[in-house]
Amino acid sequence: MGFPAGFMWGGASAANQCEGGIFEGGRGPANVDVCPSGADRHAVITGHRKMLRMDGEHRYPAAEAVDFYHRFREDIRLFGEMGFRTYRMSIAWTRIFPKGDEEYPSEEGLRFYDQVFAECRKYGIRPLVTISHFDCPIHLIEAYGGWRDRRMIECYLRLCRVLFERYRGQVRHWLTFNEINMILHAPFMGAGLCFEEGENEEQIKYQAAHHELVASALAVKLAHEIDPENQVGCMFAAGAAYPYSCRPEDVWEALLTDQENYFFVDVQARGAYPAYAVKRLQKKGVYPVMEKGDEEILGTYPVDFISFSYYNSRCIASEEQESAEGNLFRSAKNPYLKFSEWGWPIDPLGLRITLNQVYDRYQKPLFVVENGLGALDHPDETGYVEDDYRIDYLREHICAMKAAVEEDGVDLMGYTSWAPIDLISAGTGEMKKRYGFVYVDKQEDGSGTLNRSRKKSFYWYRKVIETNGEVL
Repeated sequence: MGFPAGFMWGGASAANQCEGGIFEGGRGPANVDVCPSGADRHAVITGHRKMLRMDGEHRYPAAEAVDFYHRFREDIRLFGEMGFRTYRMSIAWTRIFPKGDEEYPSEEGLRFYDQVFAECRKYGIRPLVTISHFDCPIHLIEAYGGWRDRRMIECYLRLCRVLFERYRGQVRHWLTFNEINMILHAPFMGAGLCFEEGENEEQIKYQAAHHELVASALAVKLAHEIDPENQVGCMFAAGAAYPYSCRPEDVWEALLTDQENYFFVDVQARGAYPAYAVKRLQKKGVYPVMEKGDEEILGTYPVDFISFSYYNSRCIASEEQESAEGNLFRSAKNPYLKFSEWGWPIDPLGLRITLNQVYDRYQKPLFVVENGLGALDHPDETGYVEDDYRIDYLREHICAMKAAVEEDGVDLMGYTSWAPIDLISAGTGEMKKRYGFVYVDKQEDGSGTLNRSRKKSFYWYRKVIETNGEVL
């Protein structure tokens, strides 16, 4: 049985983490450009340190990243060599609209993605495109305050229209916002939000979230109008929330954690604010201001499928416990799990649990669009890396995913590993935290040749795709 025929195997990246070339091609500055590496990064991405310009004191890894902008042909050729059926990538908003609110797009920026998509076609790779992957023009942050302002919807939809029309027939699968629930945890990165002293941060975050949710629904409407064959999905950072114990208070806190994450998908997939969210947001005094017609928009244009990232499960306690890291989420340390070099729990069964939970909740096709292991790699003199630890991680997660399909009946469209090539870490801005099947010679200080070389996992993943997940 196994994975269905046509299962969309591939890899995933983001423009801001791999593309670079931020001063080329007429591209304008974006929030992700000014997120520095080092100790100040967390304060910036959470909106607590306002940094809208580069300074001489910090290093900004997105400026060059791994130079996909100049090396995309080489990189996509390597993806083709692995047998990718799909490549999940994102569009850099400021390549298309450098300020974000222009009337007309940049032809130079559009031509760049013309070339990227043409290269994908050469190898039979279908692009899965994220419209906004932690990407907000600096001008829109300065002029409007990012997504706290409803005018962002119009700017976003102008971008969507240009993309849907320009790439009609070339791109059939779209994601509206990457990890939309990260607006609660990294609001500057997720929505261009910077907070001033005394502001009600929760109210601002949920107001911005509402604007993104309305924008997402209107993007679905527009995509289907322009090309009825378009399929549009939402995307959230997933991971089952386990109670730390069977103590009822722990179970309750785990439920609340799940609901906080599922809120965004409840709206995008079911088309309405769930009752628990209405009550709790009203009680906190942070229920967003809605315009007439918003509820109808949300209800009329739900997404076609649901995609998510899965790196780890979370363990939730009602009382203080030893903590663990994990994809911008902290939680209690699960004593039954192993942990990565960065302190993230490793829980393959958690992926099967998450797939079942999400599918049971929504009964819509699912797509795992991020899953991978960030680790220190030690290449030999040729750039080859014996990354059996990565192979083991991915094998176990793919096995869990296969069981969810074969034994549990989950409708799964595809799997794109994070990431096909080493790139900049979103959370920490590090280069040494590597995820790829392809090693990139770039070091933490920015030095290196940027040469690409195949790791052991490259050949392993090629076999996985070739056999549709039968040889692991």
